[in-house]
Amino acid sequence: MKVAEAIAHILRAEGIEAIFGYPRNRVLETASALGIRPIIVRQERTGLHMADALSRLSRGKRIGVFAMQHGPGTENAYGGVAQAYSESVPLLVLPMGYDQTIAFVPDNYNATLSMRDITKHAEPITLPNEVGNIFRRAFTQLRNGRLRPVLVEMPHDVLGAETDFDPQDYQPVYSTRTAPDPDAVRTAAEMLCAAKRPVIYAGQGIHWANAYKELAELAELLAIPVCTSLEGKSCFDETHPLALGSGGAAVPGQVKHFLEQADLILGVGCSFSKTAFGVSMPAGKTVIHATLDPADLNKGVTSKLGLVGDAQLTLAALLDACRAINPDQRDAAPVAEEIAKVEAEWMEEWLPLLTSEDAPLSPYRVLWELQQVVDVANTIITHDAGSPRDQLSPFWKSTQPLTYLGWGKSTQLGYGLGLAMGAKYACPDKLCINVWGDAAIGFTGMDFETAVREKLPILSILLNNSAMAIELPVMPVATERFRATDISGNYADFAKALGGYGERVSDPADIAAAIRRGIAATEAGQPALLEFMTCKETRASRAQPQ
Repeated sequence: MKVAEAIAHILRAEGIEAIFGYPRNRVLETASALGIRPIIVRQERTGLHMADALSRLSRGKRIGVFAMQHGPGTENAYGGVAQAYSESVPLLVLPMGYDQTIAFVPDNYNATLSMRDITKHAEPITLPNEVGNIFRRAFTQLRNGRLRPVLVEMPHDVLGAETDFDPQDYQPVYSTRTAPDPDAVRTAAEMLCAAKRPVIYAGQGIHWANAYKELAELAELLAIPVCTSLEGKSCFDETHPLALGSGGAAVPGQVKHFLEQADLILGVGCSFSKTAFGVSMPAGKTVIHATLDPADLNKGVTSKLGLVGDAQLTLAALLDACRAINPDQRDAAPVAEEIAKVEAEWMEEWLPLLTSEDAPLSPYRVLWELQQVVDVANTIITHDAGSPRDQLSPFWKSTQPLTYLGWGKSTQLGYGLGLAMGAKYACPDKLCINVWGDAAIGFTGMDFETAVREKLPILSILLNNSAMAIELPVMPVATERFRATDISGNYADFAKALGGYGERVSDPADIAAAIRRGIAATEAGQPALLEFMTCKETRASRAQPQ
């Protein structure tokens, strides 16, 4: 058996059903022979984004795999791997490598060396008979501890070499979970039960651990309001009376209010990383930090107490300890009334934009209409970088887990398209939407053809204001003298040229009907791109806690 064939057998044993990729990579062919579907993209970064969505939506049970050629293919993939690393998403990255005789020649891109800083583990195959051990290490890293990309570089000459590998000897890798120190749990429970105005800040770890039930039960037991990170959005029903919404670069007014008024913040399943696209924790607060990775403790936020372990096990232990102190569910009505009051005051400021009759269109009106038209519970939506993220995330209320794919620690334009296509592959019964702008489509727009060719009928909402609007305040001279922030294009016609459904909308009265037509196209199996001609809106609900 050749090494390339052995790798295909290992992937099948580990439950891999598809490989996102771009030729030439021998594993795409050998895996196809075993029934593993190759999904071929226009550019490498988009394929990694699709694999990213598959891993997220399956909570790591279905690992996204991406394979590409050595040299330029691997170089082009760097951004997609870096994005997944920043968002803590497990991906198996399988670049071809140059023949071993020239693998370390300076002019040749060595993925193992170049991607070590954006992967959890990176290793080349140098001995054919070690292929089983190398992939066992890779999948162990993918399924245990903090989840991040893992890379196995496959030198071109090694893939064609003979190996003694026997598929019957390979055992799929298991997953493990860890729980926090029981003494720390009891102390945390005492602190939570004694707090007068606690707040729970829930992150992506709730998704990975499937800890939705435990999070809701703890919040309801102690009547604690819950806000989420952008990556954690949809881990708590945002129509729940105790929901504050999610925070990123833009935040709902109630998030700011309750964090500033909190006397204790419980961060669970989050890293508290310092980033311009996350919620800034107010200074001087008592913080309990529950995280899977001890490296997160005191990294960005100083904490009084650390709980290290799986979010579900941590919350279950906290629940038991809190019930021992406070067995009866507290009255949540006063907290819920305060949340509703603060939210109503905040929404009063934004409703004029959300319901604007202006033309060019308000992007807020487009996204507000979108939320009214779709079945939110059966929709998976994601944003792109820049204004679309800030105009969508504070106002969109997710009700079911993993129906919003949030991101932002890295802000590469064009990420949302691949996420939406990967979501449609993972969840074909859902309406899968990406919201992007005319700058983002310039980075990955050609991969709309991938949605057509691979029969992934997504709904793409494009906000076209003919400018890099978010850059206007920082580039006034360049814009005035050289039109440096101008962008142009008819993207509805572009979508039609690639085989999709395309429609351009300029009248606010046509927004809802156009969305319904776009949805109908996806239900008929055709990817749809709706191009909304919007104003150069740069306002966002950016009031961050100080």
